[in-house]
Formats: sequence, C-alpha cells, structure tokens
Amino acid sequence: MSVERLFANFDKYLPLDDIEKADVSKRVIVRNIRRRQFILQEDEECKHYTFVAEGCFKVYHVDKKGVEHNLQFAAENDWIMIIDSFYNKRRSNVHIEAIEPSLIYQLSRPDLIYLFRTYPKFDRNFRVIVETRLAELEQRLLQVISSTAEERYLAFLDQYPALSLRLPNTQIASYLGITPEFLSKIRKEMVGK
Repeated sequence: MSVERLFANFDKYLPLDDIEKADVSKRVIVRNIRRRQFILQEDEECKHYTFVAEGCFKVYHVDKKGVEHNLQFAAENDWIMIIDSFYNKRRSNVHIEAIEPSLIYQLSRPDLIYLFRTYPKFDRNFRVIVETRLAELEQRLLQVISSTAEERYLAFLDQYPALSLRLPNTQIASYLGITPEFLSKIRKEMVGK
C-alpha cells in the first residue's frame, strides 16, 4: 500500500522521517469510494480524519424543507473532517459524500491521538491543517454574510479553481446559496465583461 501522496502532504509542513512514515503506513486506512457514497452521514459520529488522494467530496446539510446546502468541498490533496463530531464524539449534523469516484486515506481517532502523543511533529502538522481549514471557514462565513453572489462566485473560483470545471452548476450554486439559473446569469455577465 503506497501512501506517498499523504507523505507529500505532510512535507508541506514538517516532513516525516522513515520511522514516522512506517508507523503511519501501519495505521492509515486506504479506501476506494464510489461516486455518491457517503463517508459520513448526518447523526453519525465522525471517527476519521480523511485525506483525499483522488476525487472530490462535498460536505452538506439538508434542511427541514429537503434543500441541500453545500458547506465545503474537498478534492485532491485536501483534508476533510467534522471537528466537533470527531473530538467531542457528537453526532454530525452534516453529510460527507463523494461527488466523484475517489481514493482516500483515513486516520482513526485512536490512531491520530497515538501519533500526536508519540511524535510531536504530528501535533504540529495537524494543528496547521485544522487552522488552515478554520481560516477558510472564517472567510466563507464572512462572504456569506457580506458579499454579493458574484463576489462569492469569484471567491469560490479563487479557492477551488479546478473544481469549477468538475462540479455541476447545482453543486456550485448550492455552495454559493443561489439558484443554478442565477449562477448561469452571473457566468454570462462575467463573460460579457
């Protein structure tokens, strides 16, 4: 089992030595995920930090009217987790679903805590990963409450440049909080400019 992509991701922070790599290799769960397969459903507990090696996922909530609200996307070389559920052992209020066939590497809570305690480097690496995700979510919240739909779309393109060609309009529109028709209108106006 090769987890070189995972090691390359850690190299962006504090690279792992051979002993750390060997220990991670023993603990990581490698999974192939089908399109539309869930790795977490609402009311389940998030038990893994997931690294996306290939493919794409969405994190979303379905409201009482049955409307889906996309909160986040995770594609190649990104981490996805529901922090409150993972650390506090609470039921999740969101779903994590594959948009495309995907290859993921997962670390369970006990294994991750073991790595934190055994190798201080992991504590630092994952703190940076979580802080980066928190900063992204803070920016997203600010955009939702204070930006126009066009500004939110431009921010989406900036954050997820490759996904704009891979995702259907319905997924992007749900993330932006607009209808697919309004997204088409924004795109046409931007081309006209």
